Amino acid sequence: MAKQETTAGHTNPAFVNDEGSPGVNKAAEAGEAAAVIKKKELTKEEKQEKFQMLKNVFIISIAFMFLFTSFNSMANLQSSINKVEGTTALSTLYAALVISCAFVPTWMIKKFKAKWTLAVSMLGYSTYIAAQFYPRAWTLVPTSILLGLGAAPMWSAKCTYLTQVGTKYAALVGENAEVVIVRFFGIFFLFFQSTQVWGNLISSTVLSQGKEIDDTPDEVALLSCGVNFCPGTHADNNNTNLEKPPEAQIYTMASIYLACALLSSVIIAVFVDPLTKYGEDDRVGSSTGKSGLELLIATFSHMRHPYQLLIIPLTIWSGVEQAFIGADYTAAYVSCGLGVHMVGYVMICYGVCDAICSVSFSPLVKMIGRVRVFSMGAIINFAIIITLRYWMPHPDDFLVFFAMAALWGVSDAVWQTQINALYGVIFPGESEAAFSNYRLWESLGFIIAYACSTLICIEAKITILLVFISLGAVGYYIIEAIEWRGGLRRDAEGKVVPIDKLFVE
Repeated sequence: MAKQETTAGHTNPAFVNDEGSPGVNKAAEAGEAAAVIKKKELTKEEKQEKFQMLKNVFIISIAFMFLFTSFNSMANLQSSINKVEGTTALSTLYAALVISCAFVPTWMIKKFKAKWTLAVSMLGYSTYIAAQFYPRAWTLVPTSILLGLGAAPMWSAKCTYLTQVGTKYAALVGENAEVVIVRFFGIFFLFFQSTQVWGNLISSTVLSQGKEIDDTPDEVALLSCGVNFCPGTHADNNNTNLEKPPEAQIYTMASIYLACALLSSVIIAVFVDPLTKYGEDDRVGSSTGKSGLELLIATFSHMRHPYQLLIIPLTIWSGVEQAFIGADYTAAYVSCGLGVHMVGYVMICYGVCDAICSVSFSPLVKMIGRVRVFSMGAIINFAIIITLRYWMPHPDDFLVFFAMAALWGVSDAVWQTQINALYGVIFPGESEAAFSNYRLWESLGFIIAYACSTLICIEAKITILLVFISLGAVGYYIIEAIEWRGGLRRDAEGKVVPIDKLFVE
């Protein structure tokens, strides 16, 4: 999804359970001390089965690459080409995703199995892109709801498939199962992270057609950009950079993206083997067998955990900051200062830096520690937010647009990889409820940002950013301080005392 999520988003492929919840690879930490299964020589039939498993991993990865090449790039442009309806639809999408996470994945995977859950859910993305041919509230909002309801089971089915195949592959070749699962998710995210490049390259190439490159900037109109940007105002409407691209270009772009989205579903349906071939019928929905309602109850009950309350602002920040770069920065700074046709190129820079840093930060954490990496991400974000408060975008500052996006990509990589890992560290043995909370609060961050996108000015949005990153940083450092002092109080059974009983003797 955003980006969770979607977005969204990006997920740390350390370990993902069959409900789509990333967790911490405890065996990897024990690592070399864990029992290693001795590798064995494979027969011809076993080599063929090994090839089939790898083929399925690559095919699923390629299908997701096609799907999010289209969706991510179209979502990035909504605040520029469908200012009100587009951002309203994105807010609705994440609201539907929250509801879907609680009830749909377990039922749908059990009903349709993992393969067909993937294929059917991907069609929801196609309906949303098809709505771009006639973008109105009554076309975008319903298709956004359909997409949101399908996104959660799609991601859960993907995680279920890769985890199950990874387990079978490890048993076949004689490797540690968790090591293989990490490898398979690494392959998947290698393809997934490239979608910002391909999709935005398509959009910028199409939207640049016929665009004059020597246009003299309208200095008066540029005064309405940056921190002065207010959607729907008179100055906004008079800025030629913010003019909606010709419909022919939008139709061309939407046609390419729709073809990619439909192709992703076809690829899954035609080329991916059913998971029943690898023991899907032995599984029962989630890893603990919880129904959707039971998982929902566990999710809200988990909020009694002191750490969960402390980490909520940081989790909301994760959604808010992704939505800001995708909707507000692209509209108020890039589109307003340079033109809509430059959005894709700037977001390519963001995506490349995000992808490179996502891979780099895991070894960096081992070298300098989690606290320093978190602090680095917070300092970078604080610096960019303050810069955006005072910098007035102008075409003469061409490289600054890319520098801001690149640095935001670096900090986003911190949040997307390390918040996921932190959830696994501070909530051992509670992965389902913990990561259900993660999806809930991050999605709420997306909803807040997209809902405010067309209602308030950039100056107010920058204040909101500062509030959430400040609260998030405070909550995080309190958790680290408690851990440094020995952790939370526990009862006689070794369980963390919930917040409602923490001060009761």
